[in-house]
Amino acid sequence: MEEINKNLLRDPADKIDAITDVMWRQVNEESRTLVEEFLEVNSQLSPKTKKQYISCLRQFFWFVYERLNNKPFYKISKRDFMRYMSYMQERGLSSRSVNLRKSSVSSFCNYIENIVSEDVEEYKHFRNFTRGMPPVSRNQVYDKLAISDDEYNLMLKVLEEKQDYLGCAWVATMYNVACRRSELIQLKSEISTYEIPEGQNYVLSNVVRGKGAKMIRYMINFDALKYIKLWLENRGYEHEYIFTTYYDGANKPISTTWGNQFCVHILSPIVKRRINPHAFKASCITHLLDRGVDLKVVSKYIAQHNDTSTTSNFYDLRNFDDEKNDIFKK
Repeated sequence: MEEINKNLLRDPADKIDAITDVMWRQVNEESRTLVEEFLEVNSQLSPKTKKQYISCLRQFFWFVYERLNNKPFYKISKRDFMRYMSYMQERGLSSRSVNLRKSSVSSFCNYIENIVSEDVEEYKHFRNFTRGMPPVSRNQVYDKLAISDDEYNLMLKVLEEKQDYLGCAWVATMYNVACRRSELIQLKSEISTYEIPEGQNYVLSNVVRGKGAKMIRYMINFDALKYIKLWLENRGYEHEYIFTTYYDGANKPISTTWGNQFCVHILSPIVKRRINPHAFKASCITHLLDRGVDLKVVSKYIAQHNDTSTTSNFYDLRNFDDEKNDIFKK
């Protein structure tokens, strides 16, 4: 088997073990009750976000159990939380992973400060101890490289030859639409029947639920539509959603992790380097910016960001080599 270039900048961190139910029951009972209450009242959370909160809060309170003598939550201090932050960084977690855990604990603290403190004497003077913490230093495990047009075309060529039309539709949609995996699986088959207004080179998708419960309609261009239709024409059954496969005895939408396995086992070997689902959104945005599309337009209508700084700081993978060469010209 040919070696895959993993684009590593440093060794990846050891994965933090999931906190089992048996381990969780050893955590301070009041803390466990507050976490369950917090999750219950935040019923608007998407299933994915709720799962992240559960995982991150369990990991934090297991740290409290192991390193802080299982102290009650109202006794946890900013100093204690700084120890937790240091623990995560020493483990080699990426800045993204550290910030995810920090924001989960912060949301829980806000609930305690704003709601619980009114009813429970011990929390009367509680303040969110994650506020005012020093920013997490950005780091990366993998070098972020845009998927090139040549790589994109190679993927489609190989997949078409294998008659993997679901794979073709997934690649074309992720590369051209810049949606997240959790949004992609909400795209409906009816999109293929939408009428394209004269002079327009895209259709708007059905409404999907995005990050933070934001309601979004994505722009589906001709290239994505072409492969979506190819897949629907060949899959052999009708279904409300586009991205489906057969498992557990029925045709169902693919899971959010389907794309991870597809990238590891199918796409990465095709292009001989590490490809992951996140690379597609950044690649789409990067290529549009490289072609001269205005940042504000890309940020609002493609990236679906409220702030252009999010687009430019995290999704613009241009290297600006030509511009850098001009800096010292005389």
